[in-house]
Amino acid sequence: MVERLALTEKAKALIKELSNIHGDLMFYQAGGCCEGTQPQCFEKGGFYPRMNDAMIGLAEGYEFWIDRDLFEYWKFSHFTLDVLDGFGPGGFSLESSLGKTFKVHYRLFTEEELKELSPIKRME
Repeated sequence: MVERLALTEKAKALIKELSNIHGDLMFYQAGGCCEGTQPQCFEKGGFYPRMNDAMIGLAEGYEFWIDRDLFEYWKFSHFTLDVLDGFGPGGFSLESSLGKTFKVHYRLFTEEELKELSPIKRME
């Protein structure tokens, strides 16, 4: 199976740091509005995905959810979660207080990868 989500080493380290501080985490990437399409990190249960949102994978064991409309736009793309220094466009995400911001890099899946994609989970 081809995974839809990968993480850089910087993202893995920051997730470990945040989980040591906050416990279990979750990620949500919205489709526009306040935070744009920047991935947000919350304490688990601190945000509730909407009906039909898509969980595309796990980030160090924590669910990574995508807004249902955004997923339809990006469903043929691989997501790589990364970290940048600096304050993101919002401030709701847990890493903001550490002067960091999560960022996703995208690339299109190859035709071969599309045949082997891991399934997504939908919020019911």
